[in-house]
Amino acid sequence: MSAIRLLVLGAVRQHGRAHGYMVRNDLEYWGADRWSNAKPGSIYHALKQLAKQGLLRAHDIAPSTAGGPPRTEYELTPEGDAEYLRMLRHALTAVDEKPDLLTSGVGFLVDLPRAEAVALLKQRVEALDAWREEVAAHWTPPGDTPGEQGHIGEIMGLWVHTAAAGAEWTRGLIARLEAGAYTMAGEGEREVTVLPEDTSDPFA
Repeated sequence: MSAIRLLVLGAVRQHGRAHGYMVRNDLEYWGADRWSNAKPGSIYHALKQLAKQGLLRAHDIAPSTAGGPPRTEYELTPEGDAEYLRMLRHALTAVDEKPDLLTSGVGFLVDLPRAEAVALLKQRVEALDAWREEVAAHWTPPGDTPGEQGHIGEIMGLWVHTAAAGAEWTRGLIARLEAGAYTMAGEGEREVTVLPEDTSDPFA
C-alpha cells in the first residue's frame, strides 16, 4: 500500500477542500517529503489519480487577482472518505508494510475515535509480539552469543529487536491515549496544524 494515497487523502480531508499547493505545503510542513515519497510531482499526480478514481471531487475556482490559471480544489467523495479510513486502519495494524505507511497513519491517528484507535493499536502489539515469537522460535539458530550464528544471524536479531521496540512504543502510545492525550474524532474541534503553538517547523 502506498503512503502517498493516505497522505493526500488525509491532508485534503482535514481542510474539507484543498488545492494542490495547500496539500504540498502541509506535507512538507510535516516533513513527509523527507520520510516518504511525498514529493511535489507525486502529490499532484496522486491528486489527479484519486480524482480519476472517484475518491476526490475536483472543483475549478477563479484565478487569483494576480492572474494565472484557475486553481483546482479537491474534496473527498463518500467513497474517498471510506477509502481513507480503511487505509488509516490498515496503516495502524499492518506490521509488514514500509515504515512510511505507519508514520502516515500515526499522523492521522486523531481522525479515529479514541476507543477504536486504542483497539487498533492493541491489534498491532499482538501482531508484533506474534512475529517476534515466530522469529525467535523458528528462524533464529541455536546460540545466544552475538555473532555465534555468523553475520546472517544478525538479521534475525534485528527482526526480533525491531518487533520488540515497535511493540514497546505502541504500548506507550496506547497508554497516552487511554490517559486522554490528544483530541480524537468526536471529541471537539482541533487545530489543523500538527506542531504545538510557538514551536518552529524543524524542516523549514
